[in-house]
Formats: sequence, structure tokens, C-alpha cells
Amino acid sequence: MKKHSARVAPLSACNSPVLTLTKVEGEEHPREPPGPAEAQAPAGAETGGRSSRHPWTCSQARLKKVFWGVAVVVCVCASWAGSTQLAKQTFKKFDAPFTLTWFATNWNFLFFPLYYAGHVCKSTEKQSVKQRYRECCRFFGDNGLTLKVFFTKAAPFGVLWTLTNYLYLYAIKKINTTDVSVLFCCNKAFVFLLSWTVLRDRFMGVRIVAAILAIAGIVMMTYADGFHSHSVIGIALVVGSASTSALYKVLFKLLLGSAKFGEAALFLSILGVFNILFITCIPVVLYFTKVEYWNSFDDIPWGNLCGFSVLLLTFNIVLNFGIAVTYPTLMSLGIVLSVPVNAVVDHYTSQIVFNGVRVIAIIIIGLGFLLLLLPEEWDVWLIKLLTRLKVRKKEEAAEGGADLGSGPQGRSRRARPSFAR
Repeated sequence: MKKHSARVAPLSACNSPVLTLTKVEGEEHPREPPGPAEAQAPAGAETGGRSSRHPWTCSQARLKKVFWGVAVVVCVCASWAGSTQLAKQTFKKFDAPFTLTWFATNWNFLFFPLYYAGHVCKSTEKQSVKQRYRECCRFFGDNGLTLKVFFTKAAPFGVLWTLTNYLYLYAIKKINTTDVSVLFCCNKAFVFLLSWTVLRDRFMGVRIVAAILAIAGIVMMTYADGFHSHSVIGIALVVGSASTSALYKVLFKLLLGSAKFGEAALFLSILGVFNILFITCIPVVLYFTKVEYWNSFDDIPWGNLCGFSVLLLTFNIVLNFGIAVTYPTLMSLGIVLSVPVNAVVDHYTSQIVFNGVRVIAIIIIGLGFLLLLLPEEWDVWLIKLLTRLKVRKKEEAAEGGADLGSGPQGRSRRARPSFAR
């Protein structure tokens, strides 16, 4: 089956923080969203300029995709903002960000079992777990998932995943969740800069402007609290998390390319296995050195830990597989929309001060994020749109002149020569 090339996002898209930093492409659904100026031929349309026989079916399908897009945006926004706020509340009772990172990453193991359950329920050609596993292992090469491949192509991403999550959660301890969530949106700008320099992606002036806005927003956010050491450290941690997230995405595209749904699910499950086998020793060391210490296991807020893990797993599932039912841009909007949600919660639960500098920094970073969502051919689409509007305006003016000419006076003027004869 043909595999479409994946694009680094935010993720896609973006783009996610503590999250799945890969954008996946699946076997069952087409991935390319229709562009605003590219009218794709609906089902049943014939070549040669004839219109579609099923326009209602096409519009209904698009409406369904938009509806699912709204649902996905709400789910991404709620799960991301909810996990961020729950992590903040958890640290009031359980001051162990790395242990929380390790615990939540272990849940990645569920990706492939959940994917296989969906495959069994939906696919007409059902395969056994072993058959599906072997087919997905082709993603790593002809030899499948060997020990060498595990340490060279999976382990580095496991380290980057853990580091990204840990820096993000540790930053939540230092500064408010609004600043953390908006600063992490700079991740998309870092992805563009790395893709442009490392992957030689197409240069786009509007994305350079977006990257400049992101950097300016970081500086202004630092200035908002007066360059205090506490806030500077927190901001540095978030920027570091966004940077490792961007590195993860770019390296994934450079080393592994694109992935189908099953391949992505297997890869994320492998990261969970790597976390269990090789990262478990770090929380143990931190516990015995009393860097992250708790008196007894009864003091651990298991409800908060499991709730955070479930929200984060939900966020990653929707962000990776939501592309099957809607447009990638809509999913990315869910991340930036979590910023005002966190701001409202912080306003009522913390002592955050929304001074002018902080508000301007939030707006600048949000604007840069939205500019980065523009497709590569946005300028071509804009020119076509303006051209169509100009042509339509001329046609309307011509029709208006024809209507005036066909009025009563116009008809009497044209009728006079006939009487003269």
C-alpha cells in the first residue's frame, strides 16, 4: 500500500508537549486536506469540466469532517489543559516531576494494544496480533525490530521523549501553567528552523516572521516578571522542553520518515517498553538519594497520577490518530486554545498578574503559532482567491450595466429606429 510522506508538525501538528511528537499517516484514510483554492473533484465527478453528480454527498462528507474537527479540537484542548492543571495540583502533594514523567510514559505501552483492538473492530481483513506486529515492524527495515534497531532508532527517541516531558513538568513547578503552555507553543517555530537548516525544507518568509515573533514573545515573557531567577529558570525549562520536542520531530522525519497508524502505535509502545526497562532505575536513584522522596506509598496521590496519565494518553491518541477524521490544522488549534483555558483557571486559582507585557507576549506567541499553521502554498491560494474576487466583481459590474441598459428607457431608445422605418 502506498505510503504518503509525513510532514513535521505539532503538531502537527503539531505539536505537542509532553506528547507524541510524531505526525502519523494511516492506511485506511487519505491524508491530504483540500486546499482553499484547490477544488478537489467530489466523488462521481467526471473529467472534462462536468459538475459532480453527487454534490450533496460531497458537502455532507466535508461537514462531517468539520464536525469531527470541532470534536477533536475540544478533546485536544480539554485533555492538554486538564493534564497541565492536574500536574500542577499533583505537585502540591507529590513533589516528584521525574517520577510523574516516568509513570505517565509507562502508559505508552497501551498504544499498540488499543490500536489492535480498533483494527479488530473495524478492519474487514482481520489479522492476528503476531501478523499485525510483523507487518508494522517493517517500518524499521527489512529485518524488523532487532536489538540493534531498538538501540539506534528507538532508544534515542525514548530519551528525548522523557527529557521533553520532564522539563515541561519541572517548569510547571516553577511558573504558572499559562506561561508554560504558551511558551511551549514556540515549539512549532523551533521545528521550522530545524527543518529549514537540517532537512532543507522550503524557505517561507512568513514562517521566519513567526519564528521572530516566538523569540520576541519569550523575551517579553521573561521581562513580565522582572527577570527574577525563579521565573527565568522556569522559562528556560519550557524553552528547553520545546527545543527537545522540536529535535524529536525533526530527527524522526530524518531517520524514520513517515509512519502509518499501526507503525506509529507500535513505535510509541516501544518507547513505553524502553521507559520501563531503562528509565526505571532513575526514579529509584532519586528516591534513595532523597531528591524525589516520599514517606510511604500511601502518601502518593494515585488518583492524580492515574488521572494525569489518562489525560496525557488521551491527548496523544487524539493528536496522532485524529488526522483520520479531520484536518491536521484543526488539531493544532486545540493546543493553542488550551492557553486561554489555562489562563482562566490560573486567574481563579493562583496569584498570576496579567500585566500588559504578559498579555502582549501571549498574543505575539499565539500569532506566531497561527502563522506557522499556514500551508506552504498559502500565497498561491491567496492570489487565486483575490483574482477570483476581482473577476467576480467585474462580472457583477457588467451584469449591473446590462440590467440598466435593459430597463424601460433603454428599450424605448432601441425601439425608436424601428418606428422611423
